[in-house]
Amino acid sequence: MTTPHSIAVLGLGRMGQAIATRLTAQGWDVVGWTRSGRTAGAVETMGDPNDAVAKADLVLLALFDGAACLKLLDDVRDALRADTIVVNTSTVAPAEASRLARRLGPSYIHAPVLGSVPAATAGTLQILASADPTTLDRVRPALETLGTVRRVKDAPTAAALKLIANHSLAGAVLALRDALRQADALGLPRAQVLDVLELGQLGGLVARKRPFLTDPPGAGPAAFTVGALAKDMALLAAASNAPLRSAAGLADTRAAAEDDIAVAATDPAVDDAVLAPLRAYIRGHATGDPTHFRDAFLPTAHIEGIRDGAFVSWSLDKYCALFSGRPAPDEPTRSRRIDAVDVHGTVATATMTLLHGADTFTDIFLLVRVGDSWRIANKAYHRRS
Repeated sequence: MTTPHSIAVLGLGRMGQAIATRLTAQGWDVVGWTRSGRTAGAVETMGDPNDAVAKADLVLLALFDGAACLKLLDDVRDALRADTIVVNTSTVAPAEASRLARRLGPSYIHAPVLGSVPAATAGTLQILASADPTTLDRVRPALETLGTVRRVKDAPTAAALKLIANHSLAGAVLALRDALRQADALGLPRAQVLDVLELGQLGGLVARKRPFLTDPPGAGPAAFTVGALAKDMALLAAASNAPLRSAAGLADTRAAAEDDIAVAATDPAVDDAVLAPLRAYIRGHATGDPTHFRDAFLPTAHIEGIRDGAFVSWSLDKYCALFSGRPAPDEPTRSRRIDAVDVHGTVATATMTLLHGADTFTDIFLLVRVGDSWRIANKAYHRRS
């Protein structure tokens, strides 16, 4: 069997784009695809994932969760060549990794990575690869372009080890948040506090995230979002059947904490005013009270998506009429998270995931700054059952 040369990277978010760019820069023949349609610099992108995988020797997944992996592989399965190897770097539950391995057989390698965008760019990722030695040897040159390959016995073990690694990161992020809150309460200078913390057990995290922790915070590209970290901790809690304090802390971070350092440690700082309409939107769903939506949206806003197979475009009044003023009966089991916020001057985009019973909604918002405040101008959504 020959070493693969043509690589399709499916998923061009932060990590996927960094991986595709690194492979391209090191001489691999790379095409990319992403659901959003975004481009990835010098990487050739395709509009249809089937076109991306049709000629690929190696298909590399860099997606948000297991559901996205399962759906996309179902969509492209007929386009995969018999000798194509699928390497999945996504962070998923152990049971999902096992299901993917059973579905694709020996051509599937579950290979989550330790490290974020800077490590992918530098080729210093730690890759937890599960495959038989012969299959792994075929893709090893490509994987070693990205970092160090560490073989593990099977797909669920690789997935579980990645979740454990991220659990340690979550604990460090929350410990840093609490330390800085206490330091602020004591009136200590932020720069001096960071100098001292760099000398201790949190030193590596502080050194990497210091631009986001200064006062005022600096700017820079996000390497990892707190929404993704909270998702991973929820997967670990479900897989181990043991509640995690870190998972609860991160969920609280996105839901309520206005100046939580967990956000600053994993995302570029976002002005609190940008988050205000998104929090009002969350309160509307949590309470069923449509007045929160009127606080969140501009009066001219529309809410658009596919409902019962047909495109709908609701005015704000029609959308508010869908809510009774009372929480949904299953509200205690529902959750919502803000996955990303990107600000561009007087406009911003945001993505949110809503877990409502059997349905998962992806909401994409366009926000505008009106005076000193921000409002949601439009929302588009995708519903997955």
